[in-house]
Amino acid sequence: MNDATRTGAPALPMPDLREFFPGPFPASAYADDIERHATEWLRTFPLVGSERKLGALANITGQGMARTFPAAGRSELLLCADLFLWLTAFDDAHGEAAGARDPARLVRAVGECVHLLAGHDEPPGSPSVFGAALTDLLARYRQRATGKRYLRLTAHLRDNLLAILWEAHHIDGPDHVTMADYRAMRPHTVFVRTLMVTAEIALGYELPERERSLEPVRELQTAVADLAGWINDLASYAKETAHGGPTTLNLPSLLMREHGCDLEEAFRLASRMCEQQAAVAAARIAELAAGEGPLSVHAGALKSIASSYVWHIDHARYRV
Repeated sequence: MNDATRTGAPALPMPDLREFFPGPFPASAYADDIERHATEWLRTFPLVGSERKLGALANITGQGMARTFPAAGRSELLLCADLFLWLTAFDDAHGEAAGARDPARLVRAVGECVHLLAGHDEPPGSPSVFGAALTDLLARYRQRATGKRYLRLTAHLRDNLLAILWEAHHIDGPDHVTMADYRAMRPHTVFVRTLMVTAEIALGYELPERERSLEPVRELQTAVADLAGWINDLASYAKETAHGGPTTLNLPSLLMREHGCDLEEAFRLASRMCEQQAAVAAARIAELAAGEGPLSVHAGALKSIASSYVWHIDHARYRV
């Protein structure tokens, strides 16, 4: 991307990531199968309120998942797609502005999910549709994943729920949120760290702990996590602030406050930040992919994850 908009408004500076993550991005041959399955799963578990939204979510998830793990098998891709349908639908239904308007409802919804993630078979009372869908997902992941991979996944899902709650709490009063706070929480609201642990289940590898803690691996994961959240912020800014809507908690708003600059300069600063992290990610990917074994597979997985986020931001979901 470079200077461009999707809305007809004056162009704002956007990052140019073609040097580091050039398209077209590889896609699984199962892309259309995933999208059809996503549509069926959302009809089995009606997490989305309209056919239009259902179609858009099934499309971006199906086509996006095909680009996230292009080498994964069909059954693994269907399972991963369902998980991210659930996360996205939960955030749309309960997070952000909806959570700020009714925090008690959000807390109840999070509480039901934490109960299930803790290993209890049934939440107190009748499960909501989100609880029923999560029960289905967790049972399928228990069958597919090793014990360590399953526990790592459920830990990250708890992080996602906490981050959704955190964002809803701060969205109407973001002025006291620091850049450090935002950098710590944003990867969990954009679900990229959860994708990283899901990669090991989808692609059938397990990164040893001593390799997981290596500095190049940590640098790569941080760079991809930052990049995913930041480019999403830039792509969705126009939609989130359209029709006189409030400026939400996002990177351009934080940069305007921190630097005392206007929106155009904030986008310019954010674009440079994205390009710098893309350069770090590409360098670490090349370094780690040169070896063999799980470390090389993990580097390839993070390359496709980063590429999928670059692909995602041109989807119709982010247009006003």
